[in-house]
Amino acid sequence: MKLEMICTGEEVLSGQIVDTNAAWFANLMMEHGIEVQRRVTVGDRMEDLIAVFQERSHHADVILVNGGLGPTSDDLSAEAMAKAKGEPLVENQQWRAHLEAWFSRNNRVMSANNLKQAWLPESAVMIDNPVGTACGFRVKLNRAWLFFTPGVPFELKHMVQEQFLPFVQQEFGINANVALHKILTFGHGESLLASKLEPLTLTQGITLGYRSSMPHIEIKLFARGEAAIAQLPKVAAQVKAVLGTAVVAENKATLAEEIHSKLYRSGKTFSAAESCTGGLITSQLVSFAGSSSYLQQGLVTYSNESKVKVLGVKPQTLDDFGAVSIPVVEEMARGARSLLDCDYALATSGIAGPDGGSDEKPVGTVAIALATRNAVYSQMVKISGRSRDLVRSLSAAVAYDMLRRELENEAVIVDYSSISRYAK
Repeated sequence: MKLEMICTGEEVLSGQIVDTNAAWFANLMMEHGIEVQRRVTVGDRMEDLIAVFQERSHHADVILVNGGLGPTSDDLSAEAMAKAKGEPLVENQQWRAHLEAWFSRNNRVMSANNLKQAWLPESAVMIDNPVGTACGFRVKLNRAWLFFTPGVPFELKHMVQEQFLPFVQQEFGINANVALHKILTFGHGESLLASKLEPLTLTQGITLGYRSSMPHIEIKLFARGEAAIAQLPKVAAQVKAVLGTAVVAENKATLAEEIHSKLYRSGKTFSAAESCTGGLITSQLVSFAGSSSYLQQGLVTYSNESKVKVLGVKPQTLDDFGAVSIPVVEEMARGARSLLDCDYALATSGIAGPDGGSDEKPVGTVAIALATRNAVYSQMVKISGRSRDLVRSLSAAVAYDMLRRELENEAVIVDYSSISRYAK
């Protein structure tokens, strides 16, 4: 089966919004053993929509079309599909009744524009949208089934998981007997990881892939069939053994998710004192439900005065070593931990750029410390040639990795091939 995706919308084509729908869809399909082979993005222009529907319908078996099903004048997907097929739009009485009931139930007046969402190509099969007003549908054109979904991410996800996947699996006899194991790495480039893994002989039915999502590289092990699935844990163990300290999590999307999981289960408490990372460490953890069980506080102590008055950093330490230094960040971590007597505290202070560096401490210089009840661990790293946002993101990841290693009773500080470390 050849699967493609057509993404519609001027805002997507022009880059005004990031197309997270396409990334989510492709990743979900891969997890079910289905690879998206082509993706096309097209604006809200009738002739372009008609042309792309007609062209791709000769090459694909299934095409997921995302967007253009709303009530406004620039929502053209249904009309364009009807024109591509040479048939009229017909009002779907079932969806009109659904719209009227929805507006009545929510005590809202339905405008005439909303009725546009009930008009579908004559040969269309209606696809229910259980969480929105935009009606989905599928149409057969030439070789392909074109499956139309709204652009609202929440609505798309419901329709893909509840209706698109079952349709594809039934229509094309897709064997769902697959398994995916993800190994998250940090601190090493994709080419280095690949060079280490190339000598491995993989079990038949297991394939290996890479996904770069800074600051991480994800290794995907995909197994098809019962025999391959049975061997997946063994192959994953081999990959982890080869990569060593580069591995930071399994079947987690980020280090933050791994830290959340470990702290949530541990019963331990945590605080953060952030300067250059500006609350990034804390905010990533707060994204996960249940973080209140361990997160006591997140302090953005950006100024020297804040470091002194809030965290108890000694003015003399700042004068002697500067804000971006091991002694200062150690005092920040101790202060953050002691304020509420938590089990762990992370602290960061650095020069994210693009200005503010010096010969001694260039842009990308970041000091990071972890305070526990028994010790303080610290290091100064140099993250060269990176944007301000990436310096901050990588710094937060190094800090997370220090905490993760402490939680696993491993050496807290390790070498990264892509991040250099100053001698203490």
